Amino acid sequence: MTTDAADSGGAGAGRVVLVTGGSRGIGMACAEWFLARGDRVAVTSRSGAPVRHPGAGPDRYLPVTCDVTDAEQVARAFDEIEAAFGPVEVLVANAGITHDTLLLRMDEEAWSEVIETNLTAVFRVTKRALAKMIRLRRGRIILVSSVGAFLGSAGQVNYAASKAGLVGLARSLAREVASRSITVNVIAPGLVETPMLAALAEDTRVAFAAQVPLGRVGRPEEIAEVVGFLASDGAGYMTGAVVPVDGGLGMGL
Repeated sequence: MTTDAADSGGAGAGRVVLVTGGSRGIGMACAEWFLARGDRVAVTSRSGAPVRHPGAGPDRYLPVTCDVTDAEQVARAFDEIEAAFGPVEVLVANAGITHDTLLLRMDEEAWSEVIETNLTAVFRVTKRALAKMIRLRRGRIILVSSVGAFLGSAGQVNYAASKAGLVGLARSLAREVASRSITVNVIAPGLVETPMLAALAEDTRVAFAAQVPLGRVGRPEEIAEVVGFLASDGAGYMTGAVVPVDGGLGMGL
């Protein structure tokens, strides 16, 4: 993607990238991937994200406190990012939660919180970013789904539904904005070394890893590499795609 100096802070400044849920795990790895390649990166988290990349000062790295389920906080976050860096050119919608329990034990709150964070908030963030991308006539939108959206998992009907919803959102949006040189793609990670996985008992993690054809869980950096590719010029002819990064667990989904 070519950077427009008038809109994005001048030649050589790097693209403006927003990673939601960027304070740990996959989100942090994505932020570090873009920073390492000269982009300017904003990350949102509910508490504000610490600076983790060496040499990434305030001219290139912006942690923003934002609960993506709150429309006013999202609007303020974009205002802050645009004032500091300019309009977002690459959006990585990564923020997500789980609230696992069997359906018959799942209350309305457990359902609504997961759907609101994992799906509705993505609609909200994407819509805000897209308004400026349309004017720039370029952009990359990458939504982080999950292999669980396709395989299913007992106790995760809310999570699986929210992550499957991202596919329909992405494919419909991809058709809406293709004429503006904006691509919309989905990645579907499998088991990845994140705090969410670390919270499971050791024997459970071992059992899960044994189901993966490659015989191990993935690293956040491996997911970030695929996200980075989808944001690159090399992926300019990809849109509406779902890319599994799961060690073969879903076998193409």
